[in-house]
Amino acid sequence: MENIRRQASKLREQVAKQQQAVLRQLGHLNREGLTVDEAELQCQQQLENLYNSTRAAKHFQRKIVHGIEAFVSMSSKQMEIVRKLAQDCCKYGDEKQSNNSPLARAAVHFGTSHHSMEEERETLLGILRDQVSEPLRAQITGAPLEDARHLTHRYDKLRQEVEAQAGEVLRRQLKSRDSSIAAESSMRLQNAEARLSELKSTMMALGKEATSAMLSVESQQQQKTFQKLLTMVDAEKSYHQKVLGILENLHAEIILEKQQPKESSLHSERMKGDVYNHHQHVLENISSNGSDDHGHINQNEKYYIGKAVHSFDAQADGELSLSVDDYVVVRQVAPNGWSEGECNGKAGWFPSAYVEMQENAPASKLLEDSSKP
Repeated sequence: MENIRRQASKLREQVAKQQQAVLRQLGHLNREGLTVDEAELQCQQQLENLYNSTRAAKHFQRKIVHGIEAFVSMSSKQMEIVRKLAQDCCKYGDEKQSNNSPLARAAVHFGTSHHSMEEERETLLGILRDQVSEPLRAQITGAPLEDARHLTHRYDKLRQEVEAQAGEVLRRQLKSRDSSIAAESSMRLQNAEARLSELKSTMMALGKEATSAMLSVESQQQQKTFQKLLTMVDAEKSYHQKVLGILENLHAEIILEKQQPKESSLHSERMKGDVYNHHQHVLENISSNGSDDHGHINQNEKYYIGKAVHSFDAQADGELSLSVDDYVVVRQVAPNGWSEGECNGKAGWFPSAYVEMQENAPASKLLEDSSKP
């Protein structure tokens, strides 16, 4: 349809130029008339360009709207799937929470994070639908565009009438060269020329009105479409930034859950080995010095009294069980986080963090206090 329109426009231009050439040969077209016809051609070309421009912009807007509709539909289905997965993960984590399992905690983190991400995606889809798609749809079917295109069609139709009337004037002008023409034919020529002048005047006014309307619509299309593209980019940028932040936090939480059991196990095994070796070394020293009990300590050494703030159950030989609020005579503090001391007549090793220092005192004072009934 557009190709037919272009061909018809070119054909009308050729006819108009041929008419002008004939009239110039006959001496009936002055310089002013030629200028008017050139202005008409320029107006027609500008309107044609504006029509094509607004038509292309309209089609581009329609493609954006269709693309957003497809994206929203597909994303909505994905949201249902992801939210179901997030719900299942949270349910599993809640059910297994009593086991204090790293997998259970990781499942809760995963489900909660993906639920938050889907909330952000829902916000993005709302912006694309309400702030981009709907305004563009309204402009596509809006009155300004349709009114401007209607004016352009009226101009084209009126221009065809002008061309037809110009052909009628030319035909009558050729007959007027015959000296035997009657007065009635001369009057018809004058009427035809008057009609042509009237049509041209109306056409020029309508052309200006249509051009102004099309320029306004073109400007509105360009500005609104550009602004909506920017809105899409801002919305997507905000969405991806927020999702990235959620994923970074999720990744850190899961890595922490992964490392804690491993580090705890390695630390426990290493600590027990160090404690056992250190304890054996201490026992050998005590044996070689003739000490027969953990309560017999060197009078020149300095110890301190500690109070147990956490209970500790001995898991191996050489460890000392503690109950909360027990007082311990701490005799050694190893660099591996364990301490050696005596409590309730028993000696052994225990975690240093389980005991808080209560008082510093020389060993002679501790012996003195322990000898009191």
